Amino acid sequence: MMEKAFVLLLLLLHTSSTGVCSSEPEEINIKAGEMVALQCPYQSHSGDTRWVWTAYTPQEMALTSDTSCAKQGQMDVLVHGRSLVFLRASVKHQGNYSCSLGNASSQFRLTVYNTENKEKFSKICTAEESCTLSCPEVNIPDVNTLNMTSNPITWRKEGESLPNNGYFQSVGKEDKGVYICTRSYLYCGEKYNMTFTMVLDVKPKEPRKTEAITSPYNNDVFRVDLGSVVVIDCKAVAYSNFTEVFWLRDTSFVETNDSFPVFYNSTEEKKMDERKITASLVIKKVSEEDLSSKFTCKLESDSQMSVIVTITLAQKARPSYVSLVAAIVSIVVVMTVTVVIYVKFKIDLTLFLRDTLGCHRSPSDGKSYDAFLLCYDSDTDAGLKDCDRKWLESVLESSYGYSLCLYDRDILPGRAEAQAVLDCIENSRAVVLVPTPPDSGPGSALLSAIHAALVEHQSHLVFIKTEESQVPSSGSVGEALQLLGEAGDYVTWKGSSSLTSSSSFLKQLRYYLPAPQHPPKHRLLLQTAQDVTSGLNV
Repeated sequence: MMEKAFVLLLLLLHTSSTGVCSSEPEEINIKAGEMVALQCPYQSHSGDTRWVWTAYTPQEMALTSDTSCAKQGQMDVLVHGRSLVFLRASVKHQGNYSCSLGNASSQFRLTVYNTENKEKFSKICTAEESCTLSCPEVNIPDVNTLNMTSNPITWRKEGESLPNNGYFQSVGKEDKGVYICTRSYLYCGEKYNMTFTMVLDVKPKEPRKTEAITSPYNNDVFRVDLGSVVVIDCKAVAYSNFTEVFWLRDTSFVETNDSFPVFYNSTEEKKMDERKITASLVIKKVSEEDLSSKFTCKLESDSQMSVIVTITLAQKARPSYVSLVAAIVSIVVVMTVTVVIYVKFKIDLTLFLRDTLGCHRSPSDGKSYDAFLLCYDSDTDAGLKDCDRKWLESVLESSYGYSLCLYDRDILPGRAEAQAVLDCIENSRAVVLVPTPPDSGPGSALLSAIHAALVEHQSHLVFIKTEESQVPSSGSVGEALQLLGEAGDYVTWKGSSSLTSSSSFLKQLRYYLPAPQHPPKHRLLLQTAQDVTSGLNV
């Protein structure tokens, strides 16, 4: 017991005399049975100075520089210069070690595992590219160690038995995994190994960035005016510093000197690894020669093939007025035809739309009658007979739904004749003056009496005249009738030919009359369609 304490004391004294630092020792982990070398970090520049290795292990271990195979083979420990090599590490080698050179010293802590070494190295490669695994040069012997030679490094993927040289011409996802490299050394006829674990990860290949140029007139015709100024931009995206964008005219280079009639200027904007280049072609005054030339924007790079866009100039087409004149003529013709058709068939179209679409007057005007039929003495014998007048009243009321105020039906007896007629006019939307033979109507005296009221109420007047009679004049039914006739519409009675629902007389009369307030209850629209058709045929 006293002897062990004495040895420990000596070791402590030796440690203090050699200047061992109090810093944390370097950790060395190794699998049992493998070779490991501790390297003293100090270089010797004097032949009189030597490295001194000291062991602090549970078992006594003498570290000498005797390099004989017999001596080192027994200890499995080799001291060579500043290297301390354990040929086959075992638990008995586990502990602390120090190396010193003069007053400088460094410490190591060696840990020996019976299982696989947990220390692993990593390597990341890019898919579809070449990849080389490098076996780590960690704690390996000095190449100048006496009697020791190294063998080629071997690789093996974990889980596979076939060897691998650690090189992949085009690495893929299937190559990912754990690889083990073995460094083999031959010393005094014995083979010693060092193994390292390498984890290979394969990342996806980034898409290759392609340089390109763009122009709004690529392989197209750019239309210009002779003598005008033209500027055409050619834009490029580049990733290499050795990329150039320029213009060609046919096969000749376009100059950058702005004193030339045709030149180009270039601007550049750089962002990260991307360069945006704009080459603008400028033609000061377009000539015939420019129209016959072909202009090419070209991108040249050291990383890919050249890219070009081609532009051809052409003169703008002169405006043609033929199509404009034709369009105007067509519009005029269409408008003329439309007006002619409307003028010729406006009565038939109006009545057709009124009857088919049900366009009836709103009762909001407070009127009780659609029309007031007032007879007056004709100055000829060509007035409407009593039977004709009865037919007209019946057709308007029964067939077309008009609400009529009739003199001999709706004017109550006993009242003043003029006042009764004025009441009927006030409650009617229109007044139809019907000529009758002499002594059959109210006469010019009544018309004179109600003339002022018709003017005041602005009554809508419709005059029925016969073919023999003319427009009222000063020599006919009196001055009152003449004045009323100047503001009214006229419809001609043509005798027996007007006694049909399709006659032009009845159509004109209905056209001038306002739309009836209520549609007829039993009239068929088919009759109206037939009337319109017969009118169009006329």
